[in-house]
Amino acid sequence: MIYEPLTMNLPTKTLIVVAGPTAVGKTAAAIELAKHFNTVVVSADSRQFFREMSIGTAKPSDEEQSQATHYFINSHSITEPFSVGDFEKQGLVLLDELFKTHDHVILAGGSGLYIKAICEGFDDLPTADPAIREKLNQELEEKGLTHLQEKLKSADPVYYDEVDLGNPQRIIRALEVFESSGKPISYYRQATVNQRPFNIIKLALNMPREVLYNRINQRVDVMMQQGLLAEVEALTPYRQLNALNTVGYSEIFDYIDEKTTLDKAIGMIKQNTRRFAKRQLTWFRRDEQFIWFDATRADATNQMIAAVQSAR
Repeated sequence: MIYEPLTMNLPTKTLIVVAGPTAVGKTAAAIELAKHFNTVVVSADSRQFFREMSIGTAKPSDEEQSQATHYFINSHSITEPFSVGDFEKQGLVLLDELFKTHDHVILAGGSGLYIKAICEGFDDLPTADPAIREKLNQELEEKGLTHLQEKLKSADPVYYDEVDLGNPQRIIRALEVFESSGKPISYYRQATVNQRPFNIIKLALNMPREVLYNRINQRVDVMMQQGLLAEVEALTPYRQLNALNTVGYSEIFDYIDEKTTLDKAIGMIKQNTRRFAKRQLTWFRRDEQFIWFDATRADATNQMIAAVQSAR
């Protein structure tokens, strides 16, 4: 795509990234920043794109979305293929339009790969032999997900610490890249950084682990009260789709299949979400450009605003 030339070749627009683990309070912080800078929020959550998945993805409520315009919320159907590469392309086109009327735009979410795609670009991965994918899918069926997880841990410990280990498609993709090229997927992801025609300031929220884990547990309880079971049951005809191979949905499918009790499924959602939060923190901490804030502080949002203003 072609961008209009900027004065003195220096970017005059700023993308404010708001990242952090699940349940830390990113939505509330992003809305406050959007209101302060009179701008909008672009979601970088890999599941909130999908219209059919609402309760289990903890989407911003209608009331929250009324406080600030959000993009990439309910923008796609689970039946539509939508990759991180698609998000990069569509997101950059959207930002090009938004920066015509806003000096700042907020990019908020916990999907590190999607944030990286907007900020740096998504590296071209080698094309794998279909036979390798078929073999890995057969291993998944015969030996289970744990077997593939262990293979990934051996082949690419860096990616193992970051990927959603409950997502077999992500694990298979990483393994097929490794088996096709002899190089881990983390090698390709770190290969290049594309310059963007806007400034980027990266902010991240965290809180003491015990507090975060309690918030995660409480959020899962609220999801169940809001009707997560009914939401997942309605999606059963589409359960083979990649979008539904994620925490909060896979565990309920196990209950529907009578592989576990509902109480145990809820417990597994909490446990797997806590593990996911740990991997998110590992991902974001590897990027030294992030400025960290304690989400439990009453003045956390004001500190974030000050950080943006001092970076000008």
